[in-house]
Amino acid sequence: MSESNKELGRKLGLGAVIALGVGTTIGSGIFSSLSEVANAAGSSLFLFLAFIIGGLLQIPANFCYAELASAFPEDGGQYVYFREAGSRPLAFLCGWITISIMALAIVNHLAYFLPIHGFVLRLIAVVFVLIFMFVHLRSVENGGAFQTFITALKILPFALIIGVGLFNLNGSLLLSGERLSSAATGGVAALIAGIASTTWSYDGMGAPCYMSGEIRNPQKNMPKGLILTAVIVLALYGGLTFVASGILSVDELAASDAPIALLASKLPGIGHFAGTAVAIMAIIVVMGSLSSCIMYQPRIEYAMAKDNLFFKSFAKVHPKFETPYFSIIVQCAVAIVLIFATTLSDLLGYFTMVALLKNVATFCTIFVLRKKENYKPSYKMPGGLIMPIIASFMTLTLIWGELTYAPIPAILCAVIAVATGLPAFYFWDRKNKKEQQSA
Repeated sequence: MSESNKELGRKLGLGAVIALGVGTTIGSGIFSSLSEVANAAGSSLFLFLAFIIGGLLQIPANFCYAELASAFPEDGGQYVYFREAGSRPLAFLCGWITISIMALAIVNHLAYFLPIHGFVLRLIAVVFVLIFMFVHLRSVENGGAFQTFITALKILPFALIIGVGLFNLNGSLLLSGERLSSAATGGVAALIAGIASTTWSYDGMGAPCYMSGEIRNPQKNMPKGLILTAVIVLALYGGLTFVASGILSVDELAASDAPIALLASKLPGIGHFAGTAVAIMAIIVVMGSLSSCIMYQPRIEYAMAKDNLFFKSFAKVHPKFETPYFSIIVQCAVAIVLIFATTLSDLLGYFTMVALLKNVATFCTIFVLRKKENYKPSYKMPGGLIMPIIASFMTLTLIWGELTYAPIPAILCAVIAVATGLPAFYFWDRKNKKEQQSA
């Protein structure tokens, strides 16, 4: 069997689904998000409620992904859902956008705690990319085992802080309704602002969908894994904010550039080593997110290439390692280029809004797919179509935030994505039709 015709095997279990979901979601952003949400919410009570409500409102998105993944258990994630909904151009655009966003994600995770200013530091970043590329190139089972291990390792320090913190809470601070001294708004408006600010912290739980074709018993493991991912992340963030609001005042949380480090410094047995402990936590968290990105990102190019909507080489499967090796290598090569092209990296960062629009459109595919006779998911989300409506609403709040923050670059990037993606789609589509006619 040739490399192009060889299929990826189902070698990953429930643990890998959870590791990918949790490992992608809990990234470098958690180290600053407590202060961002505290500033938006304006009180310790609203900080805690914002994370709990924000997490609960993200669960509908996972319900949507769980249903879609059980209906189409193959690699490619959102690309596949658009294709099956009957829109090949939108499916291609989805993949086209994701390739850019995902390559950039590798750089963003590294740059957060490894400021890429000097040549030596950029080389260190490249070494990390190459190491994880080798791990996930050699074996999907070993890559899955490593991802499970590194995800468990990144959860442990947070669990330790929560565990120690629960025995050192300050009753007068705990979930205090005292307002932030600089708060501009209060009441429901402040709570809504806080909830909206948590959305980025919960983003990434749908990552396992890109590897549905390599999950054993996907009709069972994908829905269960996606739902457990949401529960684990919600419990972790809820516990962390509960402890933080019982040890630090809302003014301290809002003013700190490193709230997790500040929280750790107040805990007995950890305080003296807080700086070192948080630095180690940061390295582990970034390594887990980096590994996750390199593991699942190349699967979308693989899926597109199998449908003859991308370069055929991306559909190649290594005859010995049984991984989409060409796609993995190219994805990492693009990330390495971006490490040395920081200006380009900053520009591509504005494509976030386009990715968010893609997520909203993905949730909307359920409305179309449920009308098709061949749509037979083994898992149907509770609450019916109210779930994709909630998921879309939460994502639209992020889009609004992006437009408020940088409207012109965000809109420009959306135009660039469509203006480059559609011609590319029609090029490959015409090419395929010519090949079919000549066959």
